This record gives sequence, C-alpha cells and structure tokens, in this order.
Amino acid sequence: MWEKDVKIDEVKEILTKSKVYFGVGAIKKIDEISADLKSKGIDKVIVISGKGAYKITGAWDYVETALKRHNIDYVNYAKVTPNPTTDGIDEAAKMALDFGAKAVIAIGGGSAIDTGKSVAILMEYPDKTGAELYEYKFDPTKAAPIVAINLTHGTGTEVNRFAVATLLDKNYKPAIAYDCIYPTYSIDDPGLMTKLSANQTLYVSVDAINHVVEGATSKVASPYAITLAKETIRLVAKYLPDAIKNPEDLTARYFLLYASLLGGIGFDNGLLHYTHALEHPLSAIKPDLSHGLGLAMLLPSVINCIYKDKAATLADILEPIVPNLKGEADEAKKAAEGVQKWLFDIGVKEKLEDLGFKADDVEKLSKLAFETPSLGMLLGLAPNEATEETVCRIYQTSMKAM
Repeated sequence: MWEKDVKIDEVKEILTKSKVYFGVGAIKKIDEISADLKSKGIDKVIVISGKGAYKITGAWDYVETALKRHNIDYVNYAKVTPNPTTDGIDEAAKMALDFGAKAVIAIGGGSAIDTGKSVAILMEYPDKTGAELYEYKFDPTKAAPIVAINLTHGTGTEVNRFAVATLLDKNYKPAIAYDCIYPTYSIDDPGLMTKLSANQTLYVSVDAINHVVEGATSKVASPYAITLAKETIRLVAKYLPDAIKNPEDLTARYFLLYASLLGGIGFDNGLLHYTHALEHPLSAIKPDLSHGLGLAMLLPSVINCIYKDKAATLADILEPIVPNLKGEADEAKKAAEGVQKWLFDIGVKEKLEDLGFKADDVEKLSKLAFETPSLGMLLGLAPNEATEETVCRIYQTSMKAM
C-alpha cells in the first residue's frame, strides 16, 4: 500500500556502503558524479559495458556528455558477455592499465558491473590476473573507484561486495566478495530498464527472489535479511506481472528495481547457499544459459530440500507466491510445488532437461559444485548438511517438473 505515496521521478539517495541514486531520472546524476571524480584528480576512466545495451538504453548519452563536460578522458571496453570470463577481465584490465585509467564506470547488468569490479581490483594489482583473482591466489584489499550504472533489476551487485566470473578452461564459475569492490556510486534508474525483454525481465526478477530466499535461510541469516526477503518477494510478486504486460510501466520497473536492491543488500548480509552454488556449474558448462533461468529451474527442489529446517521463515517470506503455508516441516512438498506453480504461471516453465542436461551430467555438476573455488563455502552455509548425495538429489529432481 505504501507504494502509492512514492513519487517515482523524485531521485532519492539510498546510503548503503555505496551511495545509490535511485529513481526515474537518476542517470542525470552522472554529471554530479563526474564532477566529484574530477575533483579527486581522476581524469581518465575505463567504461566497461556490453556490446549494445549501454547505448540502446540511453545511458551512454548521459555518461559521454558528463565525461566530456568535466574533461575526463575515457576508453570503452564494450565486449562484456553474459556470464563474463576471466579472459575478458584480463583484456579489459590491460586496456585500463595501458590507458592509465584511474577509475571504472560499469554500465550494464551483473555481467558488466562484476567485470568492472574485477578490473578495478586488477588496476591496483597489475601483476595479477583474473584467474588468480577468482582462484583466490591473492587477497585484495584495494581497488580503483567504481561507478555502477545498473541496467537490470535482479543482481543487486550495485549495492554489494560480490562479483562472479567464469574460468572457461576449468568450467569454474566462482564468486568473490571483498569490501574494496563496493561501488563508490551507483545509479538505479528504472527508466533505463524498459528495453528489457520479457524473458530478461523474468529471469532477473527470479534472481532477486533467489537472493533473498537463500539470504534468509542460511546459517548466518539475521532478522534483517529475513525482513528484506519478505519485502523483496512481496514487491516482485506484485509488480512483475505488470512489467511483463507493459514493459514501459515505470512504476512496475521502479518497485522491481527496489526489490532487487533489497535483495542485493539481503544476500550481502545473509549470504547464499544451495541455489547459487548449484547454478554456477550449470552456466559454467553452458555459458549461454541465463543465470536467472538456471536459478529458477533449481529453486523448487531447493525449497523442498531446506523447508523442514527453515519452515517458519519460508512460510512467512513465501506468502505472496505460496499463500496459506503454516510453517510446519511436513509442508515441504506443498511449498516446493507452490513455488514451481508460481514460476510456471509467470512464464518460466523450463527444467534442466529442456536445456539439454541429462541424468549423466549430475555427477560432473555435483563435483563442480564442491570443487569450484567459493562454492563449497556457500554449500557450507546451507541450513542443513550439504552432502554430495543432497546436491545430486537437487540436480536430479530439477531435471523435470515435480
């Protein structure tokens, strides 16, 4: 109900560990940000982006104008792909170092911003590589300043200390988390997100749901993470249908983006466990797989697996999408099937077999979940014991609909 009192075109400052400019028109704040960078002696930056979204959304027009107005030279690495790789990070870092960049401006969704965070670290550690960073061969404590201009409402990376990249030669997709990669500034402007396709809109929103389900049920979950989860799921359930029906609905985009921001803060506090630890091997093997879709295919089985351990929490936070749960351990199947029904109803109907995965792949996927740097740590945060048998069972029961 409170959403009715919000003026979505009033840009607000939301202070996390990053300063976030939030609201329709927030992209205009890049001028103010550029002025601040210049005042701190930053006269060269690298802009990290994908091939086209940074221009199609209109973000680049504002960024380029601001950089030129404040006499900040730039070089643009515009080659980030979904599920970015350490090879791409190395290429972008070399471009930044050769140019003499002193800060990073990342424009895009999670892939571009995570690449930007990684490049920011390597700018301070020029003798290191992306592979060394993601295989934990060193422990960074500093990074170049980061400005994150967010183009999706799902990852939450613009407000947290996480980044993800794939090591193609090993099928590893680890995550890193360092305080030095909280963006200095972030821009969350719903007006930049109206060009998202229906599938992108679905998948990034499902990502936000997964962030808070895991963050609210991990071994380190706090009341704060649970509170954020409740509101995130409520907002996604309420506004996602509107965004699918009308992609230009700025009110729907605004509150989905706010839900995503809450989700990013939520898992920055409560961390993650099964769904992300098991999805990363999927998209490491199939780099064209959307991260959000991978999470969606796994989520019902993960709910079934953990419900008895966190029944009261899950019954409460899932109420907007699976009503009338009582928080009793024997409801696990009902809760899991309810989440699956919600996913199917919004249009996410694929399961692992539909994407070409087979039962024979389960052993390899499970091995990657335990061997990939950082994923074993996530599994250790699950609310129950994450044995190899448990992980295999989640993959197996995610092959087909329940």
